[in-house]
Amino acid sequence: MAITAKDVQALREKTNVGMMDCKKALTEADGDMDKAIEILREKGLASAAKKASRVAAEGVIGVYSDETGAALVELNCETDFVGKNPDFVALANKIAKTVMLVKPADVDALNAATIADGTMTVAESIQDLFLKIRENLKLRRFAFLEGKVASYIHGGGSVGVLVGFESDNTGDDFSAMGKNVAMQVAAMSPEYLDKADISDAELAKMRAITVESALNNPESLPKPILKSIIEKAVSEKLWSDDDVKAYEEQKNNKYLFNFLSKEAAATLAQIAVAGKEEYSANPIFGKVVDGRINKQINEICLLEQAFVRSDLFEGNVGGYINDVAKKLGASIKATAFIRFAKGEGIEKKNDDFAAEVASMI
Repeated sequence: MAITAKDVQALREKTNVGMMDCKKALTEADGDMDKAIEILREKGLASAAKKASRVAAEGVIGVYSDETGAALVELNCETDFVGKNPDFVALANKIAKTVMLVKPADVDALNAATIADGTMTVAESIQDLFLKIRENLKLRRFAFLEGKVASYIHGGGSVGVLVGFESDNTGDDFSAMGKNVAMQVAAMSPEYLDKADISDAELAKMRAITVESALNNPESLPKPILKSIIEKAVSEKLWSDDDVKAYEEQKNNKYLFNFLSKEAAATLAQIAVAGKEEYSANPIFGKVVDGRINKQINEICLLEQAFVRSDLFEGNVGGYINDVAKKLGASIKATAFIRFAKGEGIEKKNDDFAAEVASMI
């Protein structure tokens, strides 16, 4: 059967695949349009398999929300250019909608589900887009929250956030508050919702690290403890004569450590670490450690973080939510949050073009 340019154009419009590939598929299918589409898909699968080993660390965070909740998905590709492709972004958002409709248990279940507003599975839809884009595409992960959920997408899909709330208010002011909190999560990347969510084991680990860090940085130790450590270094002749002399001359100078050698500072750290049991029991040292831990908690817990929109509220995020609730005469409680950043945790290939050329030479 003779293949006309009109036939090739019709297949291209159906699949968005290149003209030459369409012509070859139609020739192989003897002009049968449906069979040609199937051939293109089969060839695409083989091509996708070849490219599957290529790192897909770019992409987009897709989002979908309705009155029942909201979902995020991370759809990866190889290049930033494809990550901004409208069809690619639309597919990510459609997969997010599928998550809310199906609520799959894992990525395999999501891939096997029929995509929202379509007849193909999610995996087939991704494969269909591969035929047009010709890059390794991968559905990496998804998450969803049910109930009242604020969503926010930053940087054209580089970061996606969901924040869940319990509230008896759903007005515009509530929605604005939810978006502001979601933007806080995007900007400040908290690890926990509240300090109550940090386990005893994590707190113990945090304390142990803080104690070690404090002892290894003698300059930051409380003055009484630092003084006793220095006296030990001097009395046991653990310092050089030059360092002892520098200390005697500058002992009342708050910049004392600028006049001591690195070896002298390292000796103080060794003395401090060796006496960890003694110093850890010191109430003054304990207050310093507690203060540093509280500072860390204020940085990693969403509700304890300083609210970045200080033009709206001076205080922490929990205080901001309570302030909005008071103004609305409503009950508002943040219950959970999810933050996705595209490509986080994926080791990207570092192309060194100069080194590649040099190796070829």
